[in-house]
Parts: sequence; C-alpha cells; structure tokens
Amino acid sequence: MDDLSWVLHQYPLALVAVVGLLGLLIGSFLNVVILRVPRMMESEWRQQCVEFLAADQNPPDAPTESAPPVENRNKRFDLIFPASHCPACQHSIAAYDNIPVLSYLILRGRCRHCQQKISLRYPTIELFTGILSALVAWKFGLGWPMAAALFFTWTLIALTFIDVDHQLLPDSMTLPLVWIGLLLSLGTLFTDPRSAIIGAVAGYMSLWTIYQLFKLVTGKEGMGFGDFKLFAAFGAWLGWQSLPMIILLSSLVGAVIGITLIIVRGRDKNVPIPFGPYLAAAGWLALMWGDAMLDKYYHAFSMTL
Repeated sequence: MDDLSWVLHQYPLALVAVVGLLGLLIGSFLNVVILRVPRMMESEWRQQCVEFLAADQNPPDAPTESAPPVENRNKRFDLIFPASHCPACQHSIAAYDNIPVLSYLILRGRCRHCQQKISLRYPTIELFTGILSALVAWKFGLGWPMAAALFFTWTLIALTFIDVDHQLLPDSMTLPLVWIGLLLSLGTLFTDPRSAIIGAVAGYMSLWTIYQLFKLVTGKEGMGFGDFKLFAAFGAWLGWQSLPMIILLSSLVGAVIGITLIIVRGRDKNVPIPFGPYLAAAGWLALMWGDAMLDKYYHAFSMTL
C-alpha cells in the first residue's frame, strides 16, 4: 500500500475531501455529457434517416454515391471535440477559466470575452456531483465498492439532467449500467448473481408490463423504454429485493412534485413529466442506505398484513 492509500485509509475525512474534489472535476465533464450526448444522438438519427431515404429512392443495384450530401458529415462532434467554448461568442474557454465552481465565482458568472451570462446550472451540477461523491466516499470508504458507487452516481446524474432536458435516457448509458451491475454481482459487491439476474429481468419486465397495460387502457404511453432499462439496471446492481422500495419511493416523489408543479406553476397536466429523475433519486438512495430502508419497508409491509 503506497503512502497516499495509507493516508486515505487512516484519515476518512481526507478521503472524503479528495473524492469531493474529484467529483467537482467529474461534474464539469458531466456538463459536457449532458449537453452533447443528446446532440450526438440527434445527429446520428438524422444521418440514419438520410441514408435510409437515399437507399429507398435508388434501385437496389444503384451506387450509393448518388445519395444526397449530409451537411457537416465530416465535422467531428463528440465529448472531446470541439473544445469547450462560449456559446455566445464562440471563444474557447481557457483552462484557468474552466476550474469547477471557482472560475464561475471569479468571473462573476460571465464570459471573460463577451460578458454574456453563464448559466448557473454549470456550477450547480459541479457542486452537486462533488457533494454526492463525497457522500459516497464517506459511506463506503476506500475500495472497489466506493469506485463502483461513484460510477453509478455519476451516470445517474448525467441521466437525470438529460431526461429533464430531452425526456431521453440514452441506451449508451443505461445498457452499460445493466451489464456492469451484472458483472459486479459476480464479486457480490452489492448483491449476489442470482438476485442481480432476477432483478434485471424483473426490473425491465415490471415497467414494460405496466406500460403495455396503461397503453391498452388509455391509448397513451405512460413512460419510455429508457425507464425500463434504468429500472433493470437497479435490479442488476442492488438485487430484486430493492425494486419494490425503489418504485414506491420514486412514484411518491414523482406524484408530489408533479402535483406541486400543476398547482404552483399551473403546468398543463397533459404535458408529460420525465420519470427518470425520480427513479434515479430512489435508486441512489437505495444504493446508499438500501439495507436500512429495506428493513423499514418490509417491516412496515409486514405490519399491514
């Protein structure tokens, strides 16, 4: 064990501080993920539509070179490129202006070059990620469970804000969460393989069944397929035993917030509210304090019988 590991093991507060600072940095990257992943998906869908329509318009043996050109086909756009820049003046953001939270405070929430306001959301997500990361370190301590829980937490933060913005839970994030949860169960990090496999299947199929029944009765879609996959991921990570508690907690929180928005803000009740953020919050709480919550849940359930 090297000196740093020894210090982090011996001084839990040092570990919490280090992981909290790491969380701030990760939060800065999550801002990029939240902004760019939906745009990358949209670009991919547009490309697929153009290619499909081009192929449909040509005879089977016609050369594909006749397909209409796609604007900016060769222009790279991903999580790395282009570099971070001001959306107003397009000026590249220097590294010293990209320090999580601190740069926002120093610049007083404005671009150094054009003085356009910077959204408060960026430092908020950075700070939020730092706080949750510190809580994970405090809960699990140094080790593989902490590392896995941090990945779980960061993924849920990105999924939450993408769903709020676009009502999307990308497969590129939910499906790896399922597979990683199943792999982690081989080492019984959070649950055993049997519980994880049953949990993944039960998580997906339960919401899928509710979706189909709701659609059959009302003719409307009550939730998206991304919700099924996210719930399956919770089953894979935490076992089937946690699923009733997670769905109950997320439904209660969603109902309270939804009713509040309708009453306070006059939100149209026909406008769909994404369910992913409530699932994510309930799943994270189950990861952190699932054992105690399960004990109370099943105790309360047994008292009603």
